[in-house]
Amino acid sequence: MRVYELARDLAVDSKVLLQQAQDLGIEVKTASSGLDDESAELLRLAVAGDEPEVVETTEPEPGTADTIVEAEPEAEQVAETEPEPELDIVSVPHGASVTVFAEALGVPAKDVVSRLLTMGQPVGAGQTMPPELIDEVAEAFGFIVDVEASPPPPAVAERPVFEDDDSELSPRPPVVTVMGHVDHGKTTLLDTIRKTSVVEGEQGGITQHIGAYQVDVNGHPVTFIDTPGHEAFTSLRARGANITDIVILVVAANDGVMPQTVEAISHAKAADVKMIVAVNKVDLPGADPLRVRTELTEHGVITEELGGDVPSVEISALNGQGVDDLLEVVDLIAQLEEYKANPKAEASGVVVESQLERGKGAIASVIVQRGTLHTGDPFVAGATSGRARALMDEKGQQVKEAGPSMPVQIMGWDEVPTAGDFFSVVESDREARRIATEREEELKAVSQAMPSARDRLQGLLEQLRSEDATLNVIVKADAHGSLEALRDSISKIEREGGKIQVLHGAVGGINENDVTLAEVTESVIVGFNVRPEPKARKAAEEAGVEIRTYGIIYELLDDIEQLLVGQLAPEEQEQVLGTAEVRATFKVPRIGTVAGCYVIEGVVQRGAKARLIRDGVVIHDGTISSLKRFKDDVREVAAGFECGIGLEGYNDVKEGDNIEAYLIREVART
Repeated sequence: MRVYELARDLAVDSKVLLQQAQDLGIEVKTASSGLDDESAELLRLAVAGDEPEVVETTEPEPGTADTIVEAEPEAEQVAETEPEPELDIVSVPHGASVTVFAEALGVPAKDVVSRLLTMGQPVGAGQTMPPELIDEVAEAFGFIVDVEASPPPPAVAERPVFEDDDSELSPRPPVVTVMGHVDHGKTTLLDTIRKTSVVEGEQGGITQHIGAYQVDVNGHPVTFIDTPGHEAFTSLRARGANITDIVILVVAANDGVMPQTVEAISHAKAADVKMIVAVNKVDLPGADPLRVRTELTEHGVITEELGGDVPSVEISALNGQGVDDLLEVVDLIAQLEEYKANPKAEASGVVVESQLERGKGAIASVIVQRGTLHTGDPFVAGATSGRARALMDEKGQQVKEAGPSMPVQIMGWDEVPTAGDFFSVVESDREARRIATEREEELKAVSQAMPSARDRLQGLLEQLRSEDATLNVIVKADAHGSLEALRDSISKIEREGGKIQVLHGAVGGINENDVTLAEVTESVIVGFNVRPEPKARKAAEEAGVEIRTYGIIYELLDDIEQLLVGQLAPEEQEQVLGTAEVRATFKVPRIGTVAGCYVIEGVVQRGAKARLIRDGVVIHDGTISSLKRFKDDVREVAAGFECGIGLEGYNDVKEGDNIEAYLIREVART
């Protein structure tokens, strides 16, 4: 209950009730301030106690006339005091701008801006009204504001859950993605499969790239995503588009398991899909398939040859050796898993690729997951609508319809959709446009309500405290020894009702792929003696992903254990000021080595703490002792300028190194 509502119930003025509340020590500021039940009851009792007793009118007794006469002036004075006018109540939406707020009050926006300036808040007409000043500003204009409750952020274009009857389901082709390390043969394998196993009747070859294609294996079609790599795979998953059924992990027999191989394994496990290992380049000298299978066991992938359940095939993507065997394994898994969908329902699926082409307008490649898409169907995907003017297969030939797991290119979009968006057929063009408009508004609301990394971490911890849950952690370290020690130590941290799981671990700096995986799996990224790349740091801020870096291993373990048990002690928070690239080094007598740098981001300040980073690994952590522009000592240098930087007590600086300036400030944890 609010103060003005209680005042109305008690038939007293709001200001009188405010004064009464302050006398009683109840913390309220304005008539719109809220009251708990106990405070409201206390005010009711206080007001009831102040009411004058009812005195019956009787004949005045002798000797009392003088008293009555003396009281008359006071009565006249009370009568002259007119009751203050009641404030009008207006409703304002949550997060309203100054302009919207002013329109609700019926006053010019410039008057509200002026009032805010007098309160020390320089807020423009298009900016959000400061929540803490809404009541005070409204009362200054003679209003009481009722702020509408903010709706929970809507799930934009969330994939609906279908419950089709088993009798309505029919077998569908599996959808396969190829992943692995750079130069291990992913693209070559896809090209070989595409050239040798195109669907029957398509010997003319594929004439255009639509992001996916189908091949024929023993009379059964198989759909391949024609965008190799786990980056594209996970970028679709980040938007909720789990379209892949089977992952082919390509590992070169002469190279073994590499960093991106480990990343691909982590992404495939997080998606919970079937995996097939393709040991490629077995025809090259130095190929050792057994070594590859042995190295994979270190990352939880145990092939059938070593007693596990992950199929593996030795191939040569370049000359086609073993490719047919690989396709047969894919077909076997598809038959065992019995992938099915309802072909008679309204079509729905996922946008794989989209672009704007001259003469065609906005086009997009989609994979139908349920139902059958027909030419002329109105549809909506994310905040974009359209009508299927034409459907084309991977050969560029028009088709009239596309069933489950069939890739097809659609012409007829109003705008270019986003890869990963769900599309679905609706009743009419008007319905499609209405849904697209609503989703566009929802997207704006979601972008405004995007949680910070701290809010996201707090949410994970609250979930961990409230139920049996797992806190996912991604670990990046400077060396394999450190990584293995961290893996073992973190995995042993447990408490009743919760545990910590190392979802992915690798050597090297924190990159964008780590942030994408953390966003999809709701993980915390932990770095030991490594730093996030500038692009990764920016992506983490936008996605609300928590990145924590440490230089001492026991501090890392203690901090994670405190996260798990919810005992968050005050922390020293790091604020990155800027990054400078070393482009030359100079030896200066009595000073040492001075690094000639170019500031590529933020600012560099004299006296700030600084890390010397070489190939993503922290080499030295110290202080900037000197900072010069030409021959002049300066306090700071901004991005886009050159400068000379001297690190206190350290001279091993090389060209190509990065110097990251930062500050440490104490912040109380929540």
